[in-house]
Amino acid sequence: MQGRGLELIPLIIGAIVGLIGLGLLFDAWTPDEIIIKRERRRAPRIERSRKGEAMTGLGILCMAAAFLGRDTWVYSVLAVIIGSVLMLLGLIANWYYLREVVGNRGPLRRRD
Repeated sequence: MQGRGLELIPLIIGAIVGLIGLGLLFDAWTPDEIIIKRERRRAPRIERSRKGEAMTGLGILCMAAAFLGRDTWVYSVLAVIIGSVLMLLGLIANWYYLREVVGNRGPLRRRD
């Protein structure tokens, strides 16, 4: 009876990872005007690759399927391999966008 709680951990993690993947797919397929009405930045941001974001979301969904399938699902190794490839392709497609988001902090604001 005590081992039942440990069997639920991969299901809970799989559900959380699946929701993250669905969120990325929703963000990739919806227009930006729905969430952000007007851009507030002075300099325009580099446009992200929607296909790359969708590939990343599908890769994360493959990982969630592997978590949900646990050790009993025959295709769990295949799902992890396909998910890794899709996430790598999504990273490559959005490389310049991610580099700007992480590395470009803008000019420092200093007082004279």
